[in-house]
Amino acid sequence: MTLQSLFLLGSLGTSEMVLIVIAILIFFGGKKIPELMKGIGSGVREFNNAKNNVKSQIEDGMREQPKPQDEEKK
Repeated sequence: MTLQSLFLLGSLGTSEMVLIVIAILIFFGGKKIPELMKGIGSGVREFNNAKNNVKSQIEDGMREQPKPQDEEKK
């Protein structure tokens, strides 16, 4: 089972995508779409920032030199 078939995106054609876009326009209206996209964009940006922060913390932890056993006992 692929990820694409899991989310059922493999079975959507052009006509189905057009219908989904029209339904979104009807449901949200033309004025709400930019606000919705702005919210989605800021969410994606926040996720990427958190992901990069975790990645840099892991890389920094890997670069740290381990302390010798003698210094830990003092």
